[in-house]
Amino acid sequence: MDGYAVLKFKYYHMPDQFLSQFDRFPDFVWDSLLAGVAIIIGLIMKFMLSLMLRKKPKDGKPSFSTTRAILSRLGKPFSYFLPLLTLNFLLPLMKVKTTFYPALNKVVEIMLAISFANVLIGIVKVFEDYVYHSFDIQKADNLKERKIRTQLQFIKRIAISLIIILTACLILLSFNNLRKLGAGLLTSVGVGGIIIGFAAQKSLGNLLAGFQIVFTQPLRIDDVLVVEGEWGRVEEITLTYVVLNIWDQRRLILPINYFVEKPFQNWTRNTADIMGTVFIYLDYTVPLDAMRKELTRLLEINPLWDKRVNVLQVTNISERTIEVRALMSASSSGNAFDLRCDVREGLIKFVQVNYPDSFPLMRAIVEGRKGPEALLE
Repeated sequence: MDGYAVLKFKYYHMPDQFLSQFDRFPDFVWDSLLAGVAIIIGLIMKFMLSLMLRKKPKDGKPSFSTTRAILSRLGKPFSYFLPLLTLNFLLPLMKVKTTFYPALNKVVEIMLAISFANVLIGIVKVFEDYVYHSFDIQKADNLKERKIRTQLQFIKRIAISLIIILTACLILLSFNNLRKLGAGLLTSVGVGGIIIGFAAQKSLGNLLAGFQIVFTQPLRIDDVLVVEGEWGRVEEITLTYVVLNIWDQRRLILPINYFVEKPFQNWTRNTADIMGTVFIYLDYTVPLDAMRKELTRLLEINPLWDKRVNVLQVTNISERTIEVRALMSASSSGNAFDLRCDVREGLIKFVQVNYPDSFPLMRAIVEGRKGPEALLE
């Protein structure tokens, strides 16, 4: 045999010679070594991902990076998925007893399916991070961004639910006994299906209402609503309920079909611009022209006013007072509330300083005394 043939023989038989060195070890030691190799690979990958995550963005670059988002969302799922995948490949090399091998193989397959589902969920979250960065709702005119985010939240929950359901089905169908049970349930769906349909009627109604809200969008994330007499912003839209962040930091949670069946106020349906009103009740003697000039002055010095509306009118009268309404505009409901408070305080202070007698007064006419006593005087 020439030298080339010898080298070729050694090259192809080197793995067998290497593996034969471990034949003198007990079976459980060999199996533990293989499992340890899989774990070490996972730890090495996790360490490398951690090093990449520690990198800070360079000056002048945006804080968001698709690469960092992928590493952040998929780092932990891959630290489980890669060792399990390696262990699945190394499983045929293990010296497990024939009676235990099928059970071990089944456990590894189930864990591998669960870890792969986590990887898919991580991919969905990476897409969510990208959309959140691309459509920022912090800017003033954020109607388009709120539309996209509302749809994204609903689609994300649907996608994650489908991944979990399909993974559960894949695991259950891998068992022969459960597969037969599933076939039996499908053939006997009849009356049971009708009962389940009636029992889940409200839940299905909420789910369909969720689809309707996502695509017709009577409300969106960060919309300002007045519901059940409460003012707040839409904080979260799920498959079955909506969370409203009330102005005093309470949370109002309503079923999602509420917004399909009952009326509610949406102050930011098409635009965030809104008008605010201030009512003041004064005496008939108040000079309205001076009040109008003061309202204009107060609005012009206030940065919350968007310079669209500036009106002062008498909107009602009674036997004692007149109702004066100041109408103003702002770019958002929050600005409108603060602007109304500022204007209300300014107008009251103006009347106090310049026309204190123009606040509501109680007038009485005292008639002279009549009768014999008056004649004696």
